[in-house]
Amino acid sequence: MTTPHPHPEPAERRWPDEPLAKDLARLRETNSLTHCVTNLVVTGFTANVLLAAGASPAMVIAAEEVADFAAVASGVLINVGTVTEPDARAMLIAARAARDAETPWVLDPVAVGALRFRTDLVAELVELSPAVIRGNASEILALAGRPGGGKGADSTARSAEAIDAARSVASQTGAVVAISGEVDYVVAGDEVIGVGGGDPLLTKVTGSGCALGALMAAFLGVAGSPADAAVAASAVFGAAGQRAAAEVSGPGSLAVALLDQLYLLDPAEWTS
Repeated sequence: MTTPHPHPEPAERRWPDEPLAKDLARLRETNSLTHCVTNLVVTGFTANVLLAAGASPAMVIAAEEVADFAAVASGVLINVGTVTEPDARAMLIAARAARDAETPWVLDPVAVGALRFRTDLVAELVELSPAVIRGNASEILALAGRPGGGKGADSTARSAEAIDAARSVASQTGAVVAISGEVDYVVAGDEVIGVGGGDPLLTKVTGSGCALGALMAAFLGVAGSPADAAVAASAVFGAAGQRAAAEVSGPGSLAVALLDQLYLLDPAEWTS
């Protein structure tokens, strides 16, 4: 009887370090064009996060336009948060166009497993080769067919509890799987990277996770790999969130301070 080989402990990354700083500098130099087919609750906040970080957001959602735009963007986000039937059609068109044009894209399967329509849609989208799948722990557990609860779009599981499920999803889909939580984890093949930063107060700002998915799509256009993009976005967003939370008294001011801190992050910090 063979003994199962234990998985290594996750590697740890945190802003600032040289590769992360270089990715952020490239994002700002190229003004990475990021096509977001996202949910109506978070559209404005997501666009502002991308602008503050240095990317160029395009919130193109019409089924008649998404294919053309997905083909020329640096990265694409598809987020199923407030999906309707017309949205679902546009999302599938955008995902097919991105795949065919070899434009890397991020799938954010908001509340997958909770409702049949979105769960069936996510199953179709997964077949269209997302580069990154980003979700909270409950969403990743649901994608892997495992129990894990969930409360609407919120997670009832800790991010570390979903690492094995993320490995399963990564193996089945070929995508990098990013788990958002108190520590973010990026799973790429056998490698697991833990990204520190952030603050619990971010969970009180609607759209923070959705905006992180968009930032991953932005970094897909400049990072060396989908895993690098997911790590860079998580580290940049976490550092800005942590700094913003340290200077505010509540979630209203945090949303504004987060944008400021994303804008103020300096790639030269890694040398200081």
